[in-house]
Amino acid sequence: MRHLYDVIIIGGGPGGYTAALYAARAGLDTLVLEKLSAGGQMALTTQVDNYPGFDETVDGFTLGEKMQKAAERFGAKTVIAEVDGVHLQGSEKTIHTNEGIFAAKTVILAMGANPKKLGLPDEKRWTGKGLHYCAACDGMFYKGKTVVVVGGGNSAAADALLLSRICKKVIVVHRREQLRATKVYHQPLMQAKNVEFQWNQTVKAVVSQDESGKMTGVRLEDVQTGEEKEVACDAVFVSVGRAPATQMLETQVVLDENGYIIADESTKTNLPGVFAVGDIRTKALRQIVTAAADGANAAYAVEEYLANK
Repeated sequence: MRHLYDVIIIGGGPGGYTAALYAARAGLDTLVLEKLSAGGQMALTTQVDNYPGFDETVDGFTLGEKMQKAAERFGAKTVIAEVDGVHLQGSEKTIHTNEGIFAAKTVILAMGANPKKLGLPDEKRWTGKGLHYCAACDGMFYKGKTVVVVGGGNSAAADALLLSRICKKVIVVHRREQLRATKVYHQPLMQAKNVEFQWNQTVKAVVSQDESGKMTGVRLEDVQTGEEKEVACDAVFVSVGRAPATQMLETQVVLDENGYIIADESTKTNLPGVFAVGDIRTKALRQIVTAAADGANAAYAVEEYLANK
């Protein structure tokens, strides 16, 4: 007979492991399913300096491990598995993974969001070979070189600043004539001597004029005139936003027009016993601390739901 958990949490990021901590501490039989390692997307961040309780900067991987250990101290279990299907209706919810089928009375969805692609015809070919989606992960490979950052929001601005401390030159390519990033990023970027901007431009293609097949630049198109030009670079870092990991949920959980799960601060979804936390749900601010807050709220909502069954 299949074991029935009180709660299964899909995703081991800050929202998922905070939910696991609160649920396990409340005496609930708790399982976390994570496909990679503790921390989720946070684990790819080399510098976290806005999470309370640390008097020095901590990296995301270390913080994720601490969150996992805190939850497991109270009895939460972790299984490293990739989820390929869920059935969330009814009193017993089932999660299908490459490690088997798991069942629970309640489910907390904490799968986060993944980087958006540029949509280039040869994007897959160049991924990991000069085209990257995580400056914190891969920036050091281009120390002393010239890189392009695509995007104009907070994540692109943060990536550009990070890379400016590593690379010889950083070229920010943005489809508008000014950054969308919050003002806190503007001054340091404008003052960085090795950062330049290509306004009103989009990346049309990766250029390779090297016999070895390495990236040598990108072809840009002016969004106003259609004029194209080539810009030399050693790598491109894409930072044009993220897409919520909700594809497998589309026929079960109500999503907004951008694919995020519709859930308020209570974390309740349209399905009884199903909750959503962190970057995967509709919210104004997506940060580690807000994901953690979601996790605490979700665990409380799970307790309340089970008490009334």
